Amino acid sequence: MTNTLLKFQKALFILSLTLFIASCANDDNIDTSVKFDATQVLENIPVNVITATYTDLDLGAENLVIAVEELAANPTSGNLLAAQSAWRLARTPWEQSEGFLFGPVETEGIDPSIDSWPVNTVDLDAVLASAAVLTKDYIDGLDGTLKGFHTTEYLLFGTDGNKQPGDITIREFEYLKAVTQSLQGATKQLADSWSPAGENFQMNLINAGKSGSIYPSQKSALQELVNGMIGIADEVGNGKINDPFSQENLLYEESRFSNNSKADFADNIRSIENVYTGSLDGTSAEGFSDFVIEQDKELDTKVKSQIADAIEKIESIPGTFGEAVFNNKPAVQAAQDAVRLLQQTLESEVKPLLDKL
Repeated sequence: MTNTLLKFQKALFILSLTLFIASCANDDNIDTSVKFDATQVLENIPVNVITATYTDLDLGAENLVIAVEELAANPTSGNLLAAQSAWRLARTPWEQSEGFLFGPVETEGIDPSIDSWPVNTVDLDAVLASAAVLTKDYIDGLDGTLKGFHTTEYLLFGTDGNKQPGDITIREFEYLKAVTQSLQGATKQLADSWSPAGENFQMNLINAGKSGSIYPSQKSALQELVNGMIGIADEVGNGKINDPFSQENLLYEESRFSNNSKADFADNIRSIENVYTGSLDGTSAEGFSDFVIEQDKELDTKVKSQIADAIEKIESIPGTFGEAVFNNKPAVQAAQDAVRLLQQTLESEVKPLLDKL
């Protein structure tokens, strides 16, 4: 091989190596950030999902008050069933709000007044046996385990779910009327805290990144939303289902008096769906999904599929949840696995997308 050819090949090699190094250097400087304008998402979710849910909750609690007062005035089987139905209807929007347990529900201590459990039956019996005048204000001042949804549930359904009108004492009727009024006071406070006519907390999300908002950026507002979704998936899979299931102890079952647990769990996952899709009816609006689609359409499809699967697995558990804990463990396990898988996807695949903003 001639010296001229050797020199040419050497020069060609050096040129190729130089171009390769330059290419690597350029790769290191590539901007991997994502430019996503979350304005529409943050205008829609707080108004048409969060505030709308709290408005439905307050209306449901108001209807529960009316049903209980009718039951107390005329204690028939029909009126008891109507009051129990009103409890379930009011319960739905509350459970569908647990995917966004941030803001006033947390900072103003509203959650314990609505949904503390288990019920403190020992102290409840003591109050019933006392000479205290049972008013809304009196109930407002009690511990959370003596008021809210579950104390109302206990009084309406009984320990075995078979309560009859004749089983309810005059004193219990007094408590029922006062405790549902107290519950509705808490739901009204919560609805007002988000409403434009009230404290207008929704503007913090709508104006994220602007002066006056508690969220310094749209990214921080989106992080609040995704953390809410992850939080309720964790609570359902590793708390609400797991505790009574793994310990085979129904004292840990949340809505055991009414046998409403499966509906509770499914509605909790629907709270994720509502934030993710941006709507309350399963249709797609400006939701968190828009942000995910912008970066990974396959991941968006995966999340929606896992949400639907978790709901289906929960609702497919045969009989009541309490029965299935002992008699249909595979179905309970399948539901728990589906919820945990959704949590994992939100945590390990969806949330990291925000790091690119």
